[in-house]
Amino acid sequence: MEKLLLGIDIGTSACKVAIFDLQGMVIAQSTKEYKVYYPAPGYVEQNPNEWWESICAATNEVISKAKIDAKQISGIGIDGQSWSAIPVDKCGRVLHNTPIWMDTRAADLCRETVQRVGFDKIFKLSGNSFEPSYSTPKFIWFKKNMPEIYNSTYKFLQSNSFVAFKLTGKMTQDLSQGYGIHSFNMNEGKWDDDFCEELGFDREKLPEIFQCHEVIGEVTAEAAASTGLAIGTPVVAGGLDASCGTLGAGVIKVGQTQEQGGQAGGMSICLETAVAHPKLILSYHVVPNLWLLQGGTVGGGGAIKWFRQELGAFEDSVAKEAGTSPFKVMDDEAEKIPAGSDGLIFLPYMAGERSPLWDKNAKGVFFGLGYDKTRAHMIRSVMEGCALALQHNLKTAEEAGVAVQELVAMGGAANSRLWTQMKADVTGRVIKVPTSDTATTLGAAILAGVGTGLYKSFEQAVNDTIVITRTHEPNMKAHEAYKRNYEIYIELYEKLKDTMQKI
Repeated sequence: MEKLLLGIDIGTSACKVAIFDLQGMVIAQSTKEYKVYYPAPGYVEQNPNEWWESICAATNEVISKAKIDAKQISGIGIDGQSWSAIPVDKCGRVLHNTPIWMDTRAADLCRETVQRVGFDKIFKLSGNSFEPSYSTPKFIWFKKNMPEIYNSTYKFLQSNSFVAFKLTGKMTQDLSQGYGIHSFNMNEGKWDDDFCEELGFDREKLPEIFQCHEVIGEVTAEAAASTGLAIGTPVVAGGLDASCGTLGAGVIKVGQTQEQGGQAGGMSICLETAVAHPKLILSYHVVPNLWLLQGGTVGGGGAIKWFRQELGAFEDSVAKEAGTSPFKVMDDEAEKIPAGSDGLIFLPYMAGERSPLWDKNAKGVFFGLGYDKTRAHMIRSVMEGCALALQHNLKTAEEAGVAVQELVAMGGAANSRLWTQMKADVTGRVIKVPTSDTATTLGAAILAGVGTGLYKSFEQAVNDTIVITRTHEPNMKAHEAYKRNYEIYIELYEKLKDTMQKI
C-alpha cells in the first residue's frame, strides 16, 4: 500500500485537513468552518470542542474522498493558530472557551505586569513583548477574573496540542508555540520555573515541551471512531501555523523568508540565532535549531473577505452569472486601477493591529475617498493596505539588522497573481510562489513524515515535495509610486492613533 501523510490545520475561521503523498501532492482535502465569538468588547473567543467536531467531520470526509484504507496514513501532523489558552481539567475536558490571538481583554493586566516585573526582564528571557494577544496574559486573566476556572485547570493547551490530545490522550507543548508564554527561555527552549511564579501563574499548568516532529502518541480507539483514522497511527507534536506554513513553503535555510497570506498577513524570516525586536515576534521554527523573526498583521485575506461580505454584492452577482469566484471578479476590477489607487489608502487594522504597532485600538481607515473613486479603487486599496502592512514589518526587521532579499508566498492570497505582484511592487522584492494554499497543511504533514522516518531529513522532505510554480519580479516604477503611499500610510496612523483611542 502507498504510504500517505495527514496534515491538520486549525485556522481562525476554519480547519483544513489534507492527505498528501510523499511527493507533496494533495490526494484529498476538506475545509470546515466554525464560529468566532465576541461576547464583550475586546473579547474574541472560540470553542475548542467545535474545532474538534470540524476536524472529525473533515477527516472522515477526506478519507472517503481519497478512497483509501486509513491504515495507509503513516503519520499525522497538526498546526494551529497562535496564542491559545485552553483550560482543561485532568480528563482533558475544556473548562472555558479559549481567548484567541485577536483577544485583547488582558490589556490592563499587561500594563500592570510590565510595570511590576519590568519590560527589559521579560523581553530578555522570552524575546517577545508582553502584549494581550499572547497566551501569558490570558493565563493571568483567568486567575484574576475566573479563579474557579483557573484553579480547576490542570493544563493550559495550545490549539495544536489540544487536537493532539484529542487524538492521543497525551497533553503536550511543542517548541514552536512556546514563544506565546513569556516564561519560555527563547535561547534554551525550556520553561523558566521561577519566572512563571514572578509573572503570576503556576508552572505546573504548563505541559512538557516536545520537538515539533517528535511522535508524542498514537491515535486512540475513541479518536479513531470519531475521525475514521486507524487505531495506532503515529501523531507528532506539530507546531505554530505560521511556522508549519514556512516549512511548507520550503523556507528552511537561514535568510529565507515566508510571506503569509491567510486570514491574517505577515512574514517569517529564518534565522540561526535568536535575534529579537520589541515590535516583532520571535519563535522557534518547527525545523530544529532555527528561529523565526515574524511580523503578524491583522490585515490579510480577512480584510478582503470582509469587503466582499459587506460591500461585494455586485461582485457576488457577477461571479454567479459568470460561473467564477467573487474574488476573481474583485481581482479583475482592481487590476484596472493604477498602482497607488489614485491616492486612496487603506489602513487594514480591522481588529486592532499586531506587529509592529501592537495597538488594540487601531482602526481600519479609508483615506482619500472622493467622487472620483469607485468600488474598484476600494478593492485595490484594501489589497495595497495589506501589502503596506507587510512592508512595515520588513522595515522594522531591518532595524534589528535582519535584511530580506526574497520572499516565498503562502496562503490563499498567493493564489491571486495581482495581489502577489502588488506585494512584490510595494516591498521591492522578488516573491516566489510554491503550492500556495496547501503550504500550511503540507508543513504539518512534513513534520509527521520526518518524525516517522519517511523522510531522512527536512532537506529531503522539501526537495521531494515543494515546487515553485511562479516568480514575481518587482516593477520598480510601481515601487517608486508605492514609496509615497507608504510614507502617507505611516503618517496616517501616527496622526490618528490618539483619535482612534477615543472610539
